[in-house]
Amino acid sequence: MEWSPKYAANAYIDTLKLCSKQKQMCNSCSGTQEPECNEFLSALAAGMSAKLIVEVTTEGSPSTVALAAAARQTGGKLVCIIPEPKLDKTQKVIQETGLNDMVEFKTGDPVEVLHNYENIDFSLVDCKTNDYDMLMEQLDVNPKRSVVVTNNVEGRKGVGGQLKKMEKVKVRSLQHPIGKGLEVTMIGKSTEFGKKKETKSKSGCYSHLIRGGEKKNGHVVKKGDKSKWVFVVDEKSGEEHIYRMPKSSGP
Repeated sequence: MEWSPKYAANAYIDTLKLCSKQKQMCNSCSGTQEPECNEFLSALAAGMSAKLIVEVTTEGSPSTVALAAAARQTGGKLVCIIPEPKLDKTQKVIQETGLNDMVEFKTGDPVEVLHNYENIDFSLVDCKTNDYDMLMEQLDVNPKRSVVVTNNVEGRKGVGGQLKKMEKVKVRSLQHPIGKGLEVTMIGKSTEFGKKKETKSKSGCYSHLIRGGEKKNGHVVKKGDKSKWVFVVDEKSGEEHIYRMPKSSGP
């Protein structure tokens, strides 16, 4: 799966528009409240061309809209595992956004539900979920290339070594002070992350901006925006870096 700037950009913009329409829902959720976080998740899932996306959540959240928008870009599917009392409201929001064909809702014990899904490309898991440790042990990720995002990790351990199929593959995690803690874990060969045929910087890094822009000092930047997320992979070390770049105060 090569990185697709087109999918990432389209998913970012789509999520921005859809969450604006569902502003009331976005403001009422306690999941990922940091500005642009949901757009970031959508762009990351779409940019890596994820086909099977799984979200395990304790309540309806704008991240469900974001991941459904990503699935629309990649031609994939979002499986949303959610408590039954929260199902009707979340289904209604997805229908209003026109994304119902992209989402498969599941209720019940998430640990049991996950048995039905293998080689997951992208997953978002709420650490507040009951039996979180057991759930992570059942999460069957794509060993070639996949991403696991956990939110509400503040004061808790993240993914660690709990995932399946972790033999002979590299696992790298980064925690971000977003909301109540967000951890992004990347699994697979280091050469697969950020893979892009035509773009390579002089510093030996591949860089992909969630929103398009111009190249500057080996990275991609875009003027005029308040901030943007940047995904950079160091070709020599294989390390991935995801960071937020604020608007420059200069001219």
